[in-house]
This record gives sequence, C-alpha cells and structure tokens, in this order.
Amino acid sequence: MIDYIKGAIAECTATYAVIDCGGVGYFASISLGTYSAIKDCKETKLYVHEAIREDAYNLFGFSTLEEREMFRLLITVSGIGANTARVILSAYPTMELRRAIMVEDVNAIKSIKGIGLKTAQRLIVELKDKMAKFETEMPGDGELFAAPLSKSREDALAALEALGYQRSAATKVVDKILKDAPDAKVEQIVKEAFKLL
Repeated sequence: MIDYIKGAIAECTATYAVIDCGGVGYFASISLGTYSAIKDCKETKLYVHEAIREDAYNLFGFSTLEEREMFRLLITVSGIGANTARVILSAYPTMELRRAIMVEDVNAIKSIKGIGLKTAQRLIVELKDKMAKFETEMPGDGELFAAPLSKSREDALAALEALGYQRSAATKVVDKILKDAPDAKVEQIVKEAFKLL
C-alpha cells in the first residue's frame, strides 16, 4: 500500500500531478487545494489514497494528511465516489467543509457541482458526528478544525483492509468501537471489529 510519493513534479495541472519518483512517473488526481499548495514547487510529497477496482488503479494525491482523511471520510458516504469527493475538496478547503458539515449548511454543500439536496443532507447526517468527535480549537484564532484522527484508528482500519474488509464497513465499526472505548488499543479494536463485521 502506498502512503505517500515524494519526488520531482514532472507535470502539474488543476486536476492531476505527475510525480517522478526514482525514474517512475506516478499520476495522481488532485484537488484545487493541493494544486495551489504544490504548483510552484519543483519537488513535493503527496499523501496517497489508492482506489483499486477490477478495471482501474487510480491514485489520489493530497498535500496534507488532513485533506486525505477528509477525502476518506467523504467516500464512506453513500453516493459519493472518489471523483466526487475530489470535486468537493476542490470547492471547499478542508476546514471550511468541516465547518459547513458541523453547522449543517446544506446550501453550501449542495452548491458544489454534482451534489444535490439529498446527497448534501446525507453527507451532513453521516459525517456530522465524526466531525464533532474530533473537533478542537485552533490556537490563536479560535476557528474550528478537526484534529488528526487517532493512530490506533488508522492502524486498525489498515489492518482490517489488509484482511479483506471494505474500508467503508470497517470505518463504521471502528468508529462505533472507539465511541464506546476511545483509548482502545489497535489489537482490541481489531478483535472487537471481527465480532461486528
């Protein structure tokens, strides 16, 4: 599993970047936020999400871990695929999107191309609790943002994915376990997840 790619930027557009890493060019779809962050750089490090299907192997690149985590949360929502999630992140930076979800701003979300009223409402319903769970205050300006999700959660999800479970199903189960036991260790989370999956 690829976690990140680091290398020279061979090509960079508003929708994708090609990163030369050891003589191999990796094509990664990116959001406008990531494009803004890397467009003037000669080299970069992109955090990667792999979308593997029978007929395609796609990479999505992100300039920050927070943006990748938001992308992964978005694709757990029914009806939102990887490309739609990228469009959503192109429309709103991660913090603004989190705020819109937290305050249930349906109009802001449905103003995004390809997102209708029902999808916007479903996105808010399915993600609001997850946003609230990780909220904290940003030092200095008091603006709301989500802290990075726990390492135990990520490790447990990675382990379950490696064992063949779908990320969307595993995410729901792991989040339920962590809601009841926030300090659970990776082994405990995985063992409990086996019972629920």
